[in-house]
Amino acid sequence: MNANLLEMIHRDCHEVTAASLPTLAPLKGECLLITGGTGFMGTWLAELIAFLNDTYNFNSKILLLSDRAYSFSAKAPHLAVRKDISLIDRDICSIVGIPSEVSLIIHAAATPDSRLHASEPLRVAQVITNGTASLLASASRLPRLKRFLNISSGLIYGPQPLDLERIEESFCGGPNCSSPSSTYAEAKRYAELLCSIYRNEYKMEIITARPFAFIGPYQLLDRPWAINNFIRDGLTGGPIRILGDRETLRSYMYPSDMAFWLLAMLLHGVPGFSYNLGNPNGVTLGQIAEKVANCCPVRPEISANLAENAKIHRSSLVPDVSLAQKTLGLKLLVDTDEAVRRTMLWNRAQVSNC
Repeated sequence: MNANLLEMIHRDCHEVTAASLPTLAPLKGECLLITGGTGFMGTWLAELIAFLNDTYNFNSKILLLSDRAYSFSAKAPHLAVRKDISLIDRDICSIVGIPSEVSLIIHAAATPDSRLHASEPLRVAQVITNGTASLLASASRLPRLKRFLNISSGLIYGPQPLDLERIEESFCGGPNCSSPSSTYAEAKRYAELLCSIYRNEYKMEIITARPFAFIGPYQLLDRPWAINNFIRDGLTGGPIRILGDRETLRSYMYPSDMAFWLLAMLLHGVPGFSYNLGNPNGVTLGQIAEKVANCCPVRPEISANLAENAKIHRSSLVPDVSLAQKTLGLKLLVDTDEAVRRTMLWNRAQVSNC
């Protein structure tokens, strides 16, 4: 990987750990299993833990489980060759045993890509439900397991009412269970239930994180999310196309904050609790398109779909993260403007490196 890209990652990791290192101290000497370990979330967790090992002698071991482990060398070659990181090439649904040295688990195996949810809903549901069941059964037999963090989704709340500024963990909504488009959200809801059952019957210390939206290095620009498309359009000269209602509201968390918050939830979260994970400051699609355009070397045109029925598709998805902030002492260090700026720099450096 290009030295400039590595420097960006190291700078991000230093930023989130510099003032809050004691929060992560319980990670020292532990063996952490991350399922979905070569995805966006797993890669950032590996980056942050590797940084802690190199900079602060944490001496933590990382096992990255993925059925796409073969691709990790191309994606993050500097991580793939590390002695403190081991790749386990295995389908989450076929787990029959976990190395007995594992003391912490982050279960992040699933894809939030809505195109796959639409084209292969049964497979998506099976990976989440059967994979979670298989992992929990194996984890319940581990002699050294201390804590288990289940990665759920902010989509489990169902549609956010337009008059509700932020969704808090106690919001009693839900997706439409009669629609295949709800496959991912409903499967995540069931996975949360499985975790609750195992926590009760096996006295496992299980915590749940409910992620919302993210933007930053390692996130692929071919994913079907508006901001990814805006960045891709901007990098190729534009126009940046807003498809739908420009007043649709989203929020975006930068991945160094995401990785730090996840580790803090794993180490200090209250078993049985669920914590929202994301940026509580919403922006409209129109505003985020402007932010992306302002970070382009030559400002591209912004075009919007002005169809009369655009408002039918207006939506909000913004988390209330006050529970994590107040009880775990977590802070958001990278705001939306800076997240967009850093993401644009990363992707421009990648293009230059090709």
